[in-house]
Amino acid sequence: MKKKMIIFGTVLVVLLVVLAFVVNYQNSQKTEGNPYGKDDLEQSTIDQLDDPNYQNQILPDELEEEISSGEPVTVYFYDPECVHCQNTTPVLVPIAQDMNVDMKKMNLREFGTEGAKYQIQSTPTLVHFEDGEEQARIVGENPEGEFESFFEEEVTAE
Repeated sequence: MKKKMIIFGTVLVVLLVVLAFVVNYQNSQKTEGNPYGKDDLEQSTIDQLDDPNYQNQILPDELEEEISSGEPVTVYFYDPECVHCQNTTPVLVPIAQDMNVDMKKMNLREFGTEGAKYQIQSTPTLVHFEDGEEQARIVGENPEGEFESFFEEEVTAE
């Protein structure tokens, strides 16, 4: 009986090691050439790499450059593990696309220290910058109409 338990335990450990290796290998394949420019991504970010709603990522240096250029830029600050972000993203992204807004996305799970630089206290937060300064923001999970109004009044208005 004891011998069977030892064999079973050994087989179980070997299976767990093989499973961990396979998951690590799959993740390394997925993260190759990712838009974040780093190898050690959080699992929640890896899970979103192929999701069309999470494309158009912007890196911290790129965001700083765009803002300081004075050109208008709209940024969606989110966290892939935030439930409100998970609910907001599939609503917000199609609205931005339909209204021809080039909405950049900043993943604060990967670049958490960037949030403080832009006074992001919670996610999701959508911020529009123009002339190097913040012009407007909308925070939290909101109805479609509020996002549409934000884009109409703050982003696409001429």
